[in-house]
Amino acid sequence: MDPHRRLVERLVRMGIIKTEKVRRSAERVRRDLFVPKKYRKMAYEDIPLPIGEDQTISAPHMVFMMNELLDLEVGQLVLEVGSGSGYHAATIAEIVAPSDVPVSSWGTVITVEINPRLATLAYNNLRVAGYSSRVHVVNYDGSSGLPLRDKVDRILVTAAAPEVPPPLIDLLKEEGRIVIPVGSPGFWGQDLLLVERSGGRVLKRKVTEVAFVPLRGKYGWS
Repeated sequence: MDPHRRLVERLVRMGIIKTEKVRRSAERVRRDLFVPKKYRKMAYEDIPLPIGEDQTISAPHMVFMMNELLDLEVGQLVLEVGSGSGYHAATIAEIVAPSDVPVSSWGTVITVEINPRLATLAYNNLRVAGYSSRVHVVNYDGSSGLPLRDKVDRILVTAAAPEVPPPLIDLLKEEGRIVIPVGSPGFWGQDLLLVERSGGRVLKRKVTEVAFVPLRGKYGWS
């Protein structure tokens, strides 16, 4: 069995990947296209890997755990804060805009990256991997939200914030979801939160403890 398939099967057995749509996205997106060349032999290990600029690509189990929590569907508008190397955005695109449904049914992924070098890296990786028509990369302070015409169905934040940024809550549709790590920089004291807007209220639930790089920007860590 090749390393990619072995990793997916392991995450299914562990109960990290629960749904067929998340499994399909895991199978379709090649992680080796989103890591630096010197780490490609480790691409299908379930560990974070450096991507430059003191940032990492998340471990696969965390990527797919977050995607399960988002409860993604075809046609949704998704905002990702923290593009990194582009891998997580590609896995989301394979659910909201899968290549085997008509383009007219596709959703959209907008991934926002504050670091211009990483924004360029994500753009190039997504183009090479075939996702440039489904994922839009924006160099911007994602902690401040994004000036969009429409509110969004789902928001993913891939760095730890001091609190859930109010502009992101404002961007969220009714029945929308945010998945975000919250807590101090470092390896301890962060919680992965599921935030839901329902019946005019904003509900927050802790899912598990996590360790992410700190969120930068107006509503991030200085």
